[in-house]
Amino acid sequence: MNKRSIINKYFEILFSNNNLDELSTIFSKNLKFRGPFYQFNSAKAYIESLKANPPTDFKYQIIDIFEKENKVAVFYNFSKGDIKTPMAQFFELEENLIISILLIFDTSVFT
Repeated sequence: MNKRSIINKYFEILFSNNNLDELSTIFSKNLKFRGPFYQFNSAKAYIESLKANPPTDFKYQIIDIFEKENKVAVFYNFSKGDIKTPMAQFFELEENLIISILLIFDTSVFT
């Protein structure tokens, strides 16, 4: 599976609210996730957080995707109800697994 396929699978699972346990098939066990509101040091912790607060009624439209070596950057417009903001996620992959995710967005639209 190539990098873009892995990232597409991540977005498909995350935003379609499919079985979130499927994320474990594309995450390293030692996944590092950093975002404005949460940080996790394992795939299990990140997946459990998503299960506790499932991503529902979200929409996204990809603006652009950049790839370089083992990294992928995805820029997209995010919306949920009246909340709309551009977001960026930076992924690092190793052996066809996502080993780190950095999520960046303006938190003021959520408060």
